[in-house]
Amino acid sequence: MPPAVLALRAAIDPVPGYLDTATSGLPARATLEAMRTSLDAWSRGRIDMAFYDGSVTRAREAFASVVGVPASWVAIGGSASPLVGIVAAGVPDGGRVVVVDGDFTSVVYPFLVHADRGVVVEHVALDDLAAAVRPGVDVVAFSLVQSRDGRVADVEAITAAAERAGALTLCDATQAAGWLPVDARRFDVTVVAAYKWLSAPRGTAFLVARPDAVERLRPLHACWYAGEKIWGSVYGPHMRLADDARRFDSSPSWLCWAGAAPALEAFAAVDVAQVHAHDVALADAFCAALGRPPAGSAIVSLPDDDEGTLRARLLAAGCRVAGRGGGVRLAFHHGNDPDDVARAAAAVRG
Repeated sequence: MPPAVLALRAAIDPVPGYLDTATSGLPARATLEAMRTSLDAWSRGRIDMAFYDGSVTRAREAFASVVGVPASWVAIGGSASPLVGIVAAGVPDGGRVVVVDGDFTSVVYPFLVHADRGVVVEHVALDDLAAAVRPGVDVVAFSLVQSRDGRVADVEAITAAAERAGALTLCDATQAAGWLPVDARRFDVTVVAAYKWLSAPRGTAFLVARPDAVERLRPLHACWYAGEKIWGSVYGPHMRLADDARRFDSSPSWLCWAGAAPALEAFAAVDVAQVHAHDVALADAFCAALGRPPAGSAIVSLPDDDEGTLRARLLAAGCRVAGRGGGVRLAFHHGNDPDDVARAAAAVRG
């Protein structure tokens, strides 16, 4: 295994047959320890706000390193859809948005709810997305990796089309960050929920906004934590938000961020390109064992019947997988090895 994979693997307790990172990543022992320590302090009436603030700062900086941007470009949140909603609120009345047909709804619903303002949302196939971005389109919103089947978007074509059309790009990298190298500088706005491939607790998410995009977005969730001086913003009446992306912060769920910091620091310390090579190699080996073409992704989707027969067979063989979009979804990550490939392939072959 590559050094990056060995380092990440050494930090967790691998679960044989766990092929469901696309639903939820396995936690590092340091994450569990940080959350247990925080729970114990809470139970004893000894919560430490400075520690929690420090955890948010550590997590923000580590995530920024993972996606290749300054920490000043990064805002924190609890989940992806409210962060997408910040972008959706900036679409002008009668504006036009292009999305991927069948994309995860957290990328789509926040735009659909603005239909009463005349906002039009066009759904197109992933392969046709770049061609659909033309003058008059205000936003193109897409998942970098599709949740349903692991297909990877053509970033070069999409961003080039958006630049020609003057459209804002919104990329949801939730199913990418952690196994696929992500350069968030390429998009106006990037959103990531960190509880999947980055193995952070659920309830931790990030928004990355390039400086030229910050002024185009409204801080819908303006709160004390988004203030220029956090602890000087807890009472009104005057509002002074941070000048950078931190103005989009929401108030953090403290225990979740205590656990997120060590998880994200682990990924910031390794070469994600090595993780990508490992994960895709396992997925492609699984496909080869079934006589299928390479996946080219860490996610593999197989068709299943309405009763979920194939998923039930995999579960019975000790493989934790997800049923998604009428199929079975398998996700290969640093906790997996060739034994997991062999177990899953044998279950599918019956």
